[in-house]
Amino acid sequence: MKKQQLILTGAGILLICSLLFFGKTVANKENTAIKGAAKAVTPKFNLDMYLLTTKQKLTINQQTYLANLENSVKRGDVKEQQIKAFNQLSDFWKDSVHVQDLHNFYTAESAKLVNSEKNLTFAAQLILRDLRNEEDLTKRGWKAEEAILLFEKAIELNPANDSLKVGLGSCYVFGKGMAGDAESTMKGIQQLLQVVKKDSANMQAQLVLGIGGVISTQYDKAVDRLQTVVKNEPANVEAISWLADAYAGKGDKPNALKWYEISKRMINNPAYSKEVDDRIKLLK
Repeated sequence: MKKQQLILTGAGILLICSLLFFGKTVANKENTAIKGAAKAVTPKFNLDMYLLTTKQKLTINQQTYLANLENSVKRGDVKEQQIKAFNQLSDFWKDSVHVQDLHNFYTAESAKLVNSEKNLTFAAQLILRDLRNEEDLTKRGWKAEEAILLFEKAIELNPANDSLKVGLGSCYVFGKGMAGDAESTMKGIQQLLQVVKKDSANMQAQLVLGIGGVISTQYDKAVDRLQTVVKNEPANVEAISWLADAYAGKGDKPNALKWYEISKRMINNPAYSKEVDDRIKLLK
């Protein structure tokens, strides 16, 4: 069991390699919960402090420009003026300073005011893609909460949209669930189960359910879900990597080795292969 836990703890590096070489957005599993672990408690993210420290790194000209934009939000009595200001702030943080977190934040603030399914979904997916690879647990929790709110608002506008429900469930799994909060993982799983009960061919929902199974140490269920995804999407490296972890977690060394080796062949990168070999040594 100890070796299995070590394998799961280190597996996040494998998926980071997968992200680097394939451009896929995958989860960092370093903080995967283990059976019997206490609910994780992490400090709440302080957005105001983050903004302050980030602004201090700007040039004088950038600080002046930013202050004018922020003041225009405070002065704006008309919603359209505020939306415009938030969009300008979003562009500033993305294009001028390259701070993705704040670009995402102001994109979300704009979307909340516009309150259209399209804008809310775009902002929610933007944050979800980002949080899946967030290593800072306080930021992970903040991003998950932001994305959850956006998905919920979008679902209010279109309750029949299963893609939004998959996104919402994913936020719980990849957010606090990935940080060790079993309650959040189960919230995400319940949300995703609603989708697959209606449409078992929804492979994104099946994938996240499988990942949730690994996180919650329900390895048999995880294997079933991930095998379904791999059968339907044989080139899905993310599913294959998690499937190897699921087999490792349940103590099935032959199948864990098989799928780790398959992932190595598919990615065909020396750095990735080295990380896989380290996991395989622990199995043996």
